[in-house]
Amino acid sequence: MARRDDAGGGEDLRNLGARLRRARDSSRVAPPPRADGPPTAPGLGLALRIGVEMVAGVAVGVAIGYGLDRWLGSAPALTILFFFLGAGAGALNTWRAISNAGFGPAARDSGKDEAPRRRR
Repeated sequence: MARRDDAGGGEDLRNLGARLRRARDSSRVAPPPRADGPPTAPGLGLALRIGVEMVAGVAVGVAIGYGLDRWLGSAPALTILFFFLGAGAGALNTWRAISNAGFGPAARDSGKDEAPRRRR
């Protein structure tokens, strides 16, 4: 097959880079302006964590109480007791999540969990 050279083909190739840059610049979309507050994703994550902490605490407490009631034959006494213990554990975990007073790395870095040192 014979090769064909276009007279104007060389100039088109030289301008190709400039035309590509103009096309890229015109197609870029500016990011939306950010609000002054924090993004909503971490807030949603915290809300879901709080809900899970509360439900999990109660569910584990009722499951332990029900299992002990069945094993010991003590009817609803231990189920009721462990329901309240589970609700208390869920509330404590929720408080830790909200106030960042737990035992996670963020709490250790902030120094909130350290006891005050006595002066001698």
